[in-house]
Amino acid sequence: VQLQASGGGLVQPGDSLRLSCAASGFTLDDYAVGWFRQTPGKEREFVSAIDLSGVTKRYADSVKHRFTISRDNAKNTVYLQMNSLKPEDTAVYICAARNGRIISSYMGRADVYDYWGQGTQVTVSS
Repeated sequence: VQLQASGGGLVQPGDSLRLSCAASGFTLDDYAVGWFRQTPGKEREFVSAIDLSGVTKRYADSVKHRFTISRDNAKNTVYLQMNSLKPEDTAVYICAARNGRIISSYMGRADVYDYWGQGTQVTVSS
C-alpha cells in the first residue's frame, strides 16, 4: 500500500502547478483523499480534501478559489490544481487517504487518515 505525491517544483508567484497523488497496492475508489502541507518548524496544515464519491470537497481558507481538488478513479489518482501560487504556498505537499466515508467537518483532521505519502516539494519564489 503506497501513496506517491508528485508534480511539485520551483515556480514564480502567479504560476500554476498540478500535483498528483497516485495510489498503488489499493484502489482509491473506496478512499477519501486529503492534501496537507508542511514547512520546517510548523505544524502540518490542511489544504484540501475530497470524499470517495468526488462530490464533497473542502479547502483551507488560504487556498480557496485558487486550488481545485479532483479525482480520476480510472487512473487511481487524485489531483490538486494550484493556481495563482504565492510564496506562502511554499511547502512539502503530502497526500493522505482514508478508507470509507468521512464526515465533511472531519476532512481537515490529519488523524482521520489511514495512509500517508512521502510528499512533493513546492517552492514559489521570484
